[in-house]
Amino acid sequence: MTHLSNKKALVLGGSRGIGAAVVARLQKDGADTTFTYASSDQAATEVAAETGAKAIKVDSTNREALAAVIRDQGALDILVISAGVLVMGDALELNPDDIDHMLNVNVRSPYHASIEAAKSMNEGGRIVIIGSVNADRMPMAGGTAYALSKSAMQGFVRGLARDLGHKNITVNNIQPGPVDTEMNPEDGPMKDVMHSFMAIKRHVRAEEIAGMVAYLTGSEAGIITGAQHTIDGGFSA
Repeated sequence: MTHLSNKKALVLGGSRGIGAAVVARLQKDGADTTFTYASSDQAATEVAAETGAKAIKVDSTNREALAAVIRDQGALDILVISAGVLVMGDALELNPDDIDHMLNVNVRSPYHASIEAAKSMNEGGRIVIIGSVNADRMPMAGGTAYALSKSAMQGFVRGLARDLGHKNITVNNIQPGPVDTEMNPEDGPMKDVMHSFMAIKRHVRAEEIAGMVAYLTGSEAGIITGAQHTIDGGFSA
């Protein structure tokens, strides 16, 4: 499959989990892909070696550094924002600095990165945010701030879709349910609780999310924009 040939893609947060699967899929589909990472040098090196994509180390919370990386890419066709932080716990006891860091990564960084990329993005470009089904449903205690950060992405993609529609640039939000990654392994302690909410009682695979990214960044999805795309095994049904 080479339907993304001659397309230039940037994935923010591509060294592990969902991001790594997205990098692999975009490369497989023919895109010239670069990805960023914050700290996992070995993981980033392995993803780059396995896929042929280029890795750049940058802190997503450093607005100027991230903007410089995006400008250095030139005119992008695809921007996928997968970098994210999960902080859970009693809202009355969580460290405010940890919450601010999560909001910086999950909200401020996607906003500034998307705006910077859009300034020079090619006509018909694609912006895809990896959000969370917790924007729609938080069925357990401890997720107040995380749900806040992911709900913000819903409003963001709706607004930006209208702002960029005149350039035929689409903006979409993918909302996974529980995903089998290092952050939330399928055999982890929350397995039974999470699966109890689901119609299909297994975690989502990162490759399944990458498949949805591939569709939204392809030619058949040119009219799909400002939308939330849930992939959660019925978690929110």
